[in-house]
Amino acid sequence: MPRFKISNTFKATAIVLCGIIAGTAAYFAYTLRFHSYLGDDPSACVNCHIMTPYYATWSHSSHGRDATCNDCHVPHQNMARKYLFKGTDGMKHVAYFVTHSERDAIMAEDASAQVIMDNCIRCHTQLNQEFVKTGRIDYMLAKQGEGMACWDCHRNVPHGGMNSLSGTPGAESQTPLPPSPVPSWMQQMVD
Repeated sequence: MPRFKISNTFKATAIVLCGIIAGTAAYFAYTLRFHSYLGDDPSACVNCHIMTPYYATWSHSSHGRDATCNDCHVPHQNMARKYLFKGTDGMKHVAYFVTHSERDAIMAEDASAQVIMDNCIRCHTQLNQEFVKTGRIDYMLAKQGEGMACWDCHRNVPHGGMNSLSGTPGAESQTPLPPSPVPSWMQQMVD
């Protein structure tokens, strides 16, 4: 059986290409602040400038004292589902941004809306079932007309005043925008 001998040139080329790919991936992970998305810090959401008004209005709402973005926007059944959803949703946001197809006013898609409503119910179970007696309805039932979604009545919770930030004066200037990850020498090349 003949053995194929791999040339040293091929090995060197493969190593260089792998290095370029790994370096490029590491650079993009750094500039996208990938590490910040692994935790629950709400300021990670403003890595993307389009999220600034949502962060600002949330931080001045009642939910800003007791809930992080992840408390409402990712599933809580288990860690695998949480990070799979977070990664998939995050890559979808990146794709929309890169292709300039994001909406001016962000609206939750069905999968996100289901997670958000499940989390409303998870946190407000006693209120839902004992005091208001609305029972348990999920987003898909509400979408089919079998009831209402939580935000049908609570439109301004927790991102109230999204038509304008006038309801939260000074909120935009108080948002903890992250410093640019682009090195100054590279910024000077672009300027």
